[in-house]
Formats: sequence, structure tokens, C-alpha cells
Amino acid sequence: MSRLYGDPIEVWTRDGEPTQFVWRDRLYLVRRVLDHWVVAREWWKTSEGDPGERQFWRVEASPGREPGSYELRFDTASSGWLLLRAWD
Repeated sequence: MSRLYGDPIEVWTRDGEPTQFVWRDRLYLVRRVLDHWVVAREWWKTSEGDPGERQFWRVEASPGREPGSYELRFDTASSGWLLLRAWD
């Protein structure tokens, strides 16, 4: 079962992929990327140089030993990350 959140998070990346993130004051290490997709919409553009993209990452990550699945979103307009969803 998944739960929706939409919480802002801080994310570290390597070669464009998330490697770790902080959510609710806990550091999660990304063990592997399960899926990645990009959605582009004209109305998301905030300037001519903005591609109007939102990048989605489904990752397996954990703050300790037990991993979980998490969906992260990067918004090119704001350069901000959100944790959208978590699976039990």
C-alpha cells in the first residue's frame, strides 16, 4: 500500500541520479533506482530557458536496515524536490 505526501526534501545526486535524501529529519540512502521518467508540460515553464519538466524517480532507500520504496519528484522550474509517495 502506498501513501501520498508531497513533502519538500533535500536531495543529493550523482550523475543526475538521487543518492540520498533527508525526509522528516532522517537521512535515507538510495540503494537503487527502480524507475525514472520525465513529464514535460508547456504550462510548467517559467521562462524561455526552462524546459517545463518534472522528473520522477522511484527508488529503494532506507534510513537504516529495512528498505522501502519512495517516489521523488524534481521540478526544473523551482529546482525543488518533493517526496510524493512511500510504499509499505
